[in-house]
Amino acid sequence: MKILTVCGMGVGSSIILKMNVEKALRSLGVTADVEVADIGTARGAAAGADLVVTSGELAPQLGELKAKIVVIDNLVNVDLIARALEAALSEAR
Repeated sequence: MKILTVCGMGVGSSIILKMNVEKALRSLGVTADVEVADIGTARGAAAGADLVVTSGELAPQLGELKAKIVVIDNLVNVDLIARALEAALSEAR
């Protein structure tokens, strides 16, 4: 499984989100490759992704993607991230 975390510039917040997505996945017992991207390169980078995790303000800018978009409003709350990921993964099954 490949997960892409997206922020506006592809630095700071997407790296924090990547680390917290990895923590959330560990708590769920899910193995995935988690990568970061900025909003400008996210559409291309998402081509091979199963999930794209981003903020509510950036999600509409991604347009239509093959990957499921998971909106996270609190990038540092690992429990909320885990619940959102768990819901997205259960929908994919």
